[in-house]
Amino acid sequence: MKNNYLIPANTKKSQLILGFFTPLDLGIFIVGCVWSFLMVVIIQGITLPVLILLMLPALIATFLVMPVPHYHNVLQLLTNIFNFYTNQRKYYWKGWCVYERFNISNK
Repeated sequence: MKNNYLIPANTKKSQLILGFFTPLDLGIFIVGCVWSFLMVVIIQGITLPVLILLMLPALIATFLVMPVPHYHNVLQLLTNIFNFYTNQRKYYWKGWCVYERFNISNK
């Protein structure tokens, strides 16, 4: 019989803070929520449109750390999209066993 190991889908979840946040995610979420809370406490005479604007940092922070299927969160998805469009996408074939420092023209 073959040794087939089944890895549970939530193996990485134990490495996250509260099973949900990476340290960067937790920082973004806390800063967004604290900023919104302080603005609501400081500003007086709040109407509904102003309240929505004051809660915007918390809403954006929540959106960034929200889970997306097959990705950890929206922040990671946006980072991957940004890196895809800004990094070099033309790859040069170097062969199977060629090292970076090895120059074929030296032969």
